[in-house]
Amino acid sequence: MTKFKTILLATMGVLMAGSAATASFAQTPFEATHPRRAEVSRRVAVQERSVVVARHEDRISPRRAAYLRHQDYLIRERARLDAMRHHGHITRREQVALNHRENHVNRQLAR
Repeated sequence: MTKFKTILLATMGVLMAGSAATASFAQTPFEATHPRRAEVSRRVAVQERSVVVARHEDRISPRRAAYLRHQDYLIRERARLDAMRHHGHITRREQVALNHRENHVNRQLAR
């Protein structure tokens, strides 16, 4: 075996081992249902249903409903990005901030 082939095989082995290690950082079912993350997701889902009901009952305008749905989308996206930084869960401080934002959206719906 030539020196080039030996280096090539060693490099391929390292790359394959690195890709296997990366896969191990993928989100597991435990991380997707982490209590803090699940609580924020549940609140966003309930809020989205409230917006749909309010719109159906003509308590809010279509434009207001779209705005509130967009705010919920931003909260869900922030939770997803925060979870990516912490291997699938969010910190207590991040949960408090997300709940604060959700409270604000909820008050806007109640107006």
